[in-house]
Amino acid sequence: MSTIFIIGATGGVGHRLTPKLIDASYKVTGLHRKPEQAEVLRESGVTPVQGDFIDMSADDLANAMSGADIVVFSAGAAGSGMDRATAIDGEGPAKVMQAMKQQDIRRFYLVSAFPEAGRGKEPKPGFEHYMKMKKQADTDVVASDLDWVILRPGTLLHEESDGKVNAGLAIPYGTVKRGNVAAFLAELIETPAINREIIELTDGETSVLEAVSGLVR
Repeated sequence: MSTIFIIGATGGVGHRLTPKLIDASYKVTGLHRKPEQAEVLRESGVTPVQGDFIDMSADDLANAMSGADIVVFSAGAAGSGMDRATAIDGEGPAKVMQAMKQQDIRRFYLVSAFPEAGRGKEPKPGFEHYMKMKKQADTDVVASDLDWVILRPGTLLHEESDGKVNAGLAIPYGTVKRGNVAAFLAELIETPAINREIIELTDGETSVLEAVSGLVR
């Protein structure tokens, strides 16, 4: 049984992802910042590990993810300021990869952002910085020798999955239900033949299983 370590386990995608992984017989460990989140994670079948990601060093993260086979990064600053966007969205994945190498973990899944997000709207410094950080993280991951997959969802909707998506290496921009991101990510993890790929994702008309199967080279 493989163990998956999730950074962002209590977030909009993460808390929808964990039950799908547990149903698929994975052991799941989730990093959480607030003490009161531990019981919620535990009740859902997740082993909680408390830590503030920003304050944690690569060594701290390595200790937290000890015993894991796969790491998922679905955390984000969520509009909480440029400094946090830099620390979490920009520099975070590189720190995670350092920790993974210490533990000899190779499989890494990063939830990033669709490059066209927010285009056509009035530019805002905070959002532009966020997108710059997302791209910085993507380039760090692509430059690594890990077995990575970068998932770039469109604008996220606070909705559960309807199981219908559009996915590809380059697709038209659109919105996507957080539930669909979680369902697609769970199916990606079940399909290790897909690796070292950047995949864009929106809601669509194709089943999640068919969409993932279509990406296997």
